[in-house]
Amino acid sequence: MNARASQAGATLVAPLDVLRLYRAHDFTLTGFLAARVAAHPDKPALLFEGETWSYRQFDARIARAADWLLREMQVRAGDRVGVLSSNHPSTVVLMFALARIGATMVPANPDYRLDEALYVFRHAQVSGLVCSPATLQTGAAIVRELGSNVWLRANECGDHDVPTLEQSVSAHAAHAAPATCAASDRDTALIIYTSGTTGFPKGAMHSHRGYVLTAEAFVGRLHLQPEERLMCVMPLFHINALMYSVGGALACGGCLVLVRRFSASSFWRFAAETGATEVNLVAAAGSILARRPRDEFVPGHRITKMFIAPQTQEMVRVMTQEFHVPRLIECYGMTEIPGVIANPFDGPHKLGTMGLISPHPDPAVPVPEARIVDDDGRDVAAGCEGELLIRTPTLMQGYYRDAALTEAAFRDGWFATGDMVRQDDDGYYVFVARKKDVIRRKGENVSGAELDRIFGEHPAVEEAAAIGVPADLGEEEILLAVHFRPGQSLEPAELLAWARDRLAVHKLPRYVVAVDAIPHTPTHKPAKHKLKADGTLLARAIDLAAASH
Repeated sequence: MNARASQAGATLVAPLDVLRLYRAHDFTLTGFLAARVAAHPDKPALLFEGETWSYRQFDARIARAADWLLREMQVRAGDRVGVLSSNHPSTVVLMFALARIGATMVPANPDYRLDEALYVFRHAQVSGLVCSPATLQTGAAIVRELGSNVWLRANECGDHDVPTLEQSVSAHAAHAAPATCAASDRDTALIIYTSGTTGFPKGAMHSHRGYVLTAEAFVGRLHLQPEERLMCVMPLFHINALMYSVGGALACGGCLVLVRRFSASSFWRFAAETGATEVNLVAAAGSILARRPRDEFVPGHRITKMFIAPQTQEMVRVMTQEFHVPRLIECYGMTEIPGVIANPFDGPHKLGTMGLISPHPDPAVPVPEARIVDDDGRDVAAGCEGELLIRTPTLMQGYYRDAALTEAAFRDGWFATGDMVRQDDDGYYVFVARKKDVIRRKGENVSGAELDRIFGEHPAVEEAAAIGVPADLGEEEILLAVHFRPGQSLEPAELLAWARDRLAVHKLPRYVVAVDAIPHTPTHKPAKHKLKADGTLLARAIDLAAASH
């Protein structure tokens, strides 16, 4: 067995050898998990709020849930079931249970307002919905809208009378031997809705094979070991949490340490108490941790690796020198193309870059490919900027129920990311700008077109245009330029209050500025590049975050 030495001198098992600890599988989620259960049934698989499940117990819960879904709820291969919840083990169990019978999980942001969540679940044509107690009211309204053939369950007890998933499954557990419906590695395991330039979320479909390959590739990207404990603080409606944290933990045969939500004040204490060794973060969370009071830091933690992007010099300095995390891996990915580019584990690490192509540990798996092209689809000269195109085995299957958008997303078999990049002299990819009208805020994609449409519906507004501006903690904040109707005006706080029932919190602008007119392109779309180039906008805007303090 190949091995190599870590920075700390400990011997690490090479990524491919980690994967070879487990028997070959069929690239379904069921076969992938079964290989780990067979190797170490009594090893911890999942830790949540003081309760630990072994691989055997985890698999048994999945089997019972799959049988209940198939027999009692009549969920069939190809059906879809939605989730509207903060992080909870039921989401992981449901994903694998649905996969076992060839069905698909559709998780959505629990912060969605009714109209946003209704759009996603109606478009996905879900046959059932699982909610946390905090989202049950929204879930019940969605079920009323979608019809009586859509069932509703809570994922845990609370101040409600909706049966929980566990109660329903337990009541069914005395029935006959578990029923199964064999899934194929080409079946759709997940549909993740992501904001796009149309103003409406798009459902990116991912197959069993794509999920498993992404999970196994994460073992290579982070050199995960069999005794790893991956702390999942990112939400389970994200590719990062579902494929990197959940999938990565299972791929290496480690333990998933699941957290309901990110909390900066308790982060280090929780990490130390649970023995977490790896965590994935968005830039905003990393920056927040770097600025927190140092008395919250717990020196006894075991985290040696963080997967986080984009990074700043200050973030890296604090994490490595003050918080003693030796490796921070900067990376790049999208909902449609998980696990493609990252800084190599053993370096060199080039701060501010996306990294290099990140292959699967098994050389038999095709290596992802990238091109940088101009507007005519021609490869640009070395060092020049252009749009990033990707071809990878983990590529999404397409956008659910949208053949036109799917076709538009590809160029001769290559996925067009909409991101402008360049390569430096060492071949590292460097992010330049977003070509698409998408704002990246606190790890979330926010559609600028959606905000334009929503705020444009206010009776006092003639036209609105949302753009991304630099955020203090990395990524972007939202600035809304508003052209009011003749004789009309509105305080920014009033406009924001009007939008609160229409938009999730992370979509609400931080800055609002009134303008005499919105510049337009020849096709009369907002010329957002001109707004971005106007250095006076941010200076003139009202900072609603400051105004609230």
